[in-house]
Amino acid sequence: MNLRDIIYDESIKFILSGGKGGVGKTSCAGAIAVLSAEYGLRTLVISTDPAHSLSDSVDQNLSGGDVIKIEGIENLWGMEINTEKGMKEFQENLGQMQGPEVEMASQLMGGLDSMAPPGSDEAMAFGKMLEFIGDPNFDRVVFDTAPTGHTLKLLELPDLLDSWLGKMLTLRQRISSMMSGFKAFLGGGMPDEDDSWKMLQQTKEKIRAASIALADEKLTQFVVVMIPEAMAVFETQRLLSSLNKWSIPVSNIIVNQLVPENPSCPFCTSRRRMQQANLKDIRDLYHDLHITEVPLFDHEIRGIDELRRLGKILVGEADTQ
Repeated sequence: MNLRDIIYDESIKFILSGGKGGVGKTSCAGAIAVLSAEYGLRTLVISTDPAHSLSDSVDQNLSGGDVIKIEGIENLWGMEINTEKGMKEFQENLGQMQGPEVEMASQLMGGLDSMAPPGSDEAMAFGKMLEFIGDPNFDRVVFDTAPTGHTLKLLELPDLLDSWLGKMLTLRQRISSMMSGFKAFLGGGMPDEDDSWKMLQQTKEKIRAASIALADEKLTQFVVVMIPEAMAVFETQRLLSSLNKWSIPVSNIIVNQLVPENPSCPFCTSRRRMQQANLKDIRDLYHDLHITEVPLFDHEIRGIDELRRLGKILVGEADTQ
């Protein structure tokens, strides 16, 4: 599947844009979201990058952690994940868990802070992904992911969280059994099932469902964004290796910021020569993937019109010269 196939395939629910920092992931995610919305798909674009730039890209304030309608275009909403707000809500949910089992679990694990999931930024980002698995309000969710290192942590979270929740639930079950025996000894009744613990079990099931969805090429596509430089090639190899390990479907690479020909500019000519050499290596390395080449714009890509222009280049509907 090339980018055009992916964007105009209504069955694709999730598109993730990722790569090294500074390569244009946000612009590409925004462009994909704009084309999706204009195709008629109710689209949500989410930034999971702690250093958000999605607001700048769409030229509208999306901070605050809530879904916001993006102005100037139908069918498009946006959100920048507020990890601090998300962690606070999670801690409040933990704090609402009642009963002696919770108190004992908290003491055994070193307090409620220690009961929080691993990797707070990535956990909150993945939590938002879970919210939109099977959400009927949106036909497509486009994720502007963090730079490679954060993204790799995000993608390994299903296994980590599944393990963490399993330990929490197992611990709860053991403590609950102990408390039941103690209450029976004292002549008391069986403890009621706490809704908060039910929520943890449901979350565990959602994580497994998300893992299945993210590995389904009919539902999910990861679009790698890079620039034609040696360090970006190295990080792309690392990213692709991890995507393959976790069975995340990827069939497309966007090579961004290609310097156009300009014989009157020695610097431009030198820079282009370097990029073209790296571009040849990229084609050789990733010959089994679709590669889309995007020129370096002479201005900032900001606002719906500019994102639409970039999107037309991505699907081969615009002149790149």
